[in-house]
Amino acid sequence: MDYTRLGHTDIRVSKVCLGTMTYGDQNTQADANNQLDFALAQGINMIDTAEMYPVPPRAETVTRTETMLGHWINTQQRDSFVLASKIAGPRRGMHWIRGGPSGLDRENIRSALHDSLKRLQTEYLDIYYLHWPERNVPMFGQYQFDPQAELDKEGNPIAWVSIQTQLEALDELIKEGKIRAIGLSNEQPWGLMEFLRIAKERNLPRVAALQNCYNLMNRGMEFGMNEILYREGVSLMAYSPLAFGHLTGKYVENPQAVGRVTQFLGYAQRYKKPGVPAASRRYAELARAHGLTPTQLALSFVYHRWFVASTIIGATSMAQLQENITAYAVKLSDEVLAEIEQLHLTMMNPAP
Repeated sequence: MDYTRLGHTDIRVSKVCLGTMTYGDQNTQADANNQLDFALAQGINMIDTAEMYPVPPRAETVTRTETMLGHWINTQQRDSFVLASKIAGPRRGMHWIRGGPSGLDRENIRSALHDSLKRLQTEYLDIYYLHWPERNVPMFGQYQFDPQAELDKEGNPIAWVSIQTQLEALDELIKEGKIRAIGLSNEQPWGLMEFLRIAKERNLPRVAALQNCYNLMNRGMEFGMNEILYREGVSLMAYSPLAFGHLTGKYVENPQAVGRVTQFLGYAQRYKKPGVPAASRRYAELARAHGLTPTQLALSFVYHRWFVASTIIGATSMAQLQENITAYAVKLSDEVLAEIEQLHLTMMNPAP
């Protein structure tokens, strides 16, 4: 396993990160313990979770993932791994999280972190993410900005919690030793630059990590955001590298194959778009033509992109987890990479 520095911090993270969003729904406590133990034995030192997990989010299961993870953490040496969690924001209709968070204000941020630390049975988080922006932005499969969403039902501008207020609340928590670094998730270029600008002007915490979707069918990060990452020294933690299983090829062979897509109908609208099946088939064919599995092709592509600091993987079975981790050793040839680019140019970003 290789490691890299997180942003401008002194935190070093493995190039592969273990995601946990299936714990508490598709995976039991025993499954979680086995996965976590195995991942650490393979050199993975980064674990990612969120107060909202497991997904899809439901009132019946919310916070189970952090609770299960906390049972495991209680048996470990805390400084032997890097732990990240996320605060859920407004605008997603999740009334079961803190009564439906009204915004990412000081009260919500402090309350969410306190509860996460308690469930996780730890005194601090290495990284604390804002799970999605406070303001109006397209996300989770949306891709067009809508200026009308800036207004409330009466037609008045919505009073979003300012970025400065969010940073000030996070700054307090850093000074209290409860978090070491901050990150943004599902963020857009303007938002990331505003966080960086305000942090510099006000001497507030600098964003160290960005956790956004990136895979063969969603390469939107390459349209401007990767330049920001490079010039500003922000680490990309890429999620959904297998596009909810679409890039494993299993839905090509059997559209009703058991997986998140068929188990949770109506979820993951990002991958319901018309170009996804054809792209899944073409990338699977490319992989097999070069003696690779579709999973190896998709993961290796993301693992070794120059602007990806770490890739978040998840699995419901140990066999899946083993394949995902061993795929890190696969290096795609120049020929394969060139063929990927040709496919990309003919069916660009079918799942934005």
